[in-house]
Order: sequence, then structure tokens, then C-alpha cells
Amino acid sequence: MKITVTVDCSPDEARAFLGLPDLGVLQREMTKAMEDHFRKQFSGDPEAAMKAWFGPGLQNLSDMQRDYWQQFFRKGTSGG
Repeated sequence: MKITVTVDCSPDEARAFLGLPDLGVLQREMTKAMEDHFRKQFSGDPEAAMKAWFGPGLQNLSDMQRDYWQQFFRKGTSGG
């Protein structure tokens, strides 16, 4: 025997029915705080902000891209 139940409700209705908390307010506050923080950091020196966020990883990515292109052009121009 197979029973199928279809429930048609919004996410808010499902959350309320299951007794889960509404985290929308918290999410909006956290998003606003992050946005304010990013705007404050970028208002000064964007390059310093990028270095603070990504550290040496940004340079490593740049090195990897440079190496890739060098390898690509070496193979492309060697005829093989």
C-alpha cells in the first residue's frame, strides 16, 4: 500500500507548523552589519582590504594564473 500526501503551504507556514524559529530578522541584521563593515573597509584603501581578506592566497592565485598562461603559450607556440 502506498499513501501520498501533498501539502501546499508557504515556507513561513511550514516553519510555524513545525515550531521552527523565524531567523529572517537575524539574517537581515547580520547582512546589514556585514554590508556596513565591507563599505567601511572599501571606503579607505580597496587594495589593503583585499589583502586583509585574502592574504597571500590572492598572490598565490595570481602566480597560478601567470604560470598557467606561460605553460599555455609555451605549448601553443612550440608546435606540439
